[in-house]
Amino acid sequence: MKAIVVSEPGGPENLKLAEVPDPELRAGAALVRVRATALNRADLLQRRGMYPPPSGESEILGMECAGEVMAVGEGVTSLRAGERVMALLPGGGYAEQVVIPEKMAIPLPAKMSFEEGAAVPEAFLTAREALFTLGRTRVDDVVLVHAAGSGVGSAAVQLAREAGARVLATAGSAEKLARIGELGAHVLVNYRTEDFAAVAMEQSAGKGVNVVLDFIGASYWPKHAACLAVGGRCVCIGVLGGASAEVNLAQVLRRRLQILGLVMRARDLSDKVAITQAFIRETLPLFERGSLRPVIDRVFSLADAAKAHERMESNENFGKIVLSV
Repeated sequence: MKAIVVSEPGGPENLKLAEVPDPELRAGAALVRVRATALNRADLLQRRGMYPPPSGESEILGMECAGEVMAVGEGVTSLRAGERVMALLPGGGYAEQVVIPEKMAIPLPAKMSFEEGAAVPEAFLTAREALFTLGRTRVDDVVLVHAAGSGVGSAAVQLAREAGARVLATAGSAEKLARIGELGAHVLVNYRTEDFAAVAMEQSAGKGVNVVLDFIGASYWPKHAACLAVGGRCVCIGVLGGASAEVNLAQVLRRRLQILGLVMRARDLSDKVAITQAFIRETLPLFERGSLRPVIDRVFSLADAAKAHERMESNENFGKIVLSV
């Protein structure tokens, strides 16, 4: 099969389309013909040699896919050849075929294209885990979503809105903020020109925000400490602004603050299956009704993976960048 390989760690120019061995179908799994995959920040890090896949998993980039079941392994009872599915992956998505565990397959709604399906798993499963499992978001909570124009951010805005929360969303341009407003965010903050912590306190009548989805890390912690409500939860999904911060533990104790970390790729398969099955039961119907939708920035061909990486690195994208396979 054809796949994108990294000729050597470095820039996007090191992504090459090449022939590689087909994946081997195993018991309890399905062989999927990949029709589309999507980019994630982790792909950029792996390309640079900074984020290797979990032990025993494919070295090929790509942490999600949508496609058709080609064959099923021994013991598989819930899937059959020809079914349209999407899935979260530990790797291997930038290829024509991938093997997935049976319970990781998410039915692709009939109204959704493969490109739309590829934009769902990593963004919505991550956002859902951050908001509800860790963040415990409830009706009328005030939720601060950073990087709201990203895949996970745009998913989080929609999920929080559907849960009845008041959504404060940040981005770095008026154009992105306008599109985030169309997704249902209640308050839009340009982090380049506004103090998001001050806006958060104003919009919450001085009480602070209940949940923060933080992609930045260290450089934002002082402001998060200032604008979290008593009992507030800061869910750290990324560390683009640094990994080491000074934390006043007395403040954490006094205001019962919680700092929670979230990773998806390195988790045990049993965790990923539980997250996937909960998504199928509780969130997938919202896509079928049209209440949620994946946000696609641009679709590139698999052969143009380098151009897709260049676009993500430029931070120009709004929503998911997709590769059509």
